[in-house]
Amino acid sequence: MTQASPAGQGAFLDLSARAKFRITRADRFRFLNGQITNDLRKASETVAVEACVLNAKGKMDAHIFVCAPGECFLVDAAPNLREKLRARLERYVIADDVEVEDVTDQFSLYHVLSPELQRVEDGRVVSVHRFIEPGCDIWSDAAHRDALSRRLSSHFEFLDPVAAEVMRIEQGIPRWGSELTEEIIPIEANLEQRTIDYQKGCYIGQEVISRIKMSGQTNKRLCGLISLNNVPLQPRMNLAGPSVPGKEVGRITSPTHSKELGKEIALGYVKRGFNSVGTKLDALAPGDARDSVKAISVEVVSLPFL
Repeated sequence: MTQASPAGQGAFLDLSARAKFRITRADRFRFLNGQITNDLRKASETVAVEACVLNAKGKMDAHIFVCAPGECFLVDAAPNLREKLRARLERYVIADDVEVEDVTDQFSLYHVLSPELQRVEDGRVVSVHRFIEPGCDIWSDAAHRDALSRRLSSHFEFLDPVAAEVMRIEQGIPRWGSELTEEIIPIEANLEQRTIDYQKGCYIGQEVISRIKMSGQTNKRLCGLISLNNVPLQPRMNLAGPSVPGKEVGRITSPTHSKELGKEIALGYVKRGFNSVGTKLDALAPGDARDSVKAISVEVVSLPFL
């Protein structure tokens, strides 16, 4: 392993549970580029692109990363999309010479929060932005997973799923199953700059995305929320505007305690008209009526938190 940073700097995550697909054959580029929001020409053997797979209404079917080693594309997505994403892609393979192969169990996948990783024995290093800071993915044969983990541990700190989730929320990064669902349009989740290329050719859902860009408006937006009295927040809490009693204006998706900030924070969707930075809202448990005891005062803040 070659890396420029001193040992002990940076961290790594084990993403081996993510669903992984290999897309091959002659029409692979034309086919996959017509399914995703980003320009597939940006992907290479050493660089991965982030993209969304949409339905015709512009809502998300998947959030993915794609690299292009040799004569194929490697795609990874959230673990619970393993069956759905393959079925979704294969549904559009009509007259194309394309094969979508599930290779989830064939590869381990680690992400290193350092842009300076250059080479790994028995692994392919791919530059990618999964968080705010640039990082690298390491694709390796599943049989080498444990050995690779030990080697990484000698250079980097292992970031367990709990710590990784706190970091994700602090950085305002949406996750499939929490902020990203089949009801969300990528722009609502602040994924426009990360995943959408407005200069590329046609793809499924493009008309809706282009229309939103022209109008400059979305019905809701993913926001940062801070508990003003430092009371812990809970997933799926409803958000209500103090000036509009009983009206739900949003919902919390991912709460956590930030040691860096010393505050209770959360990600959540807030409707247009109530999502300006500095807006005060009330967070209530699902089904609860507004109550001075139960309501938790929160403030909309910009993302990322840190």
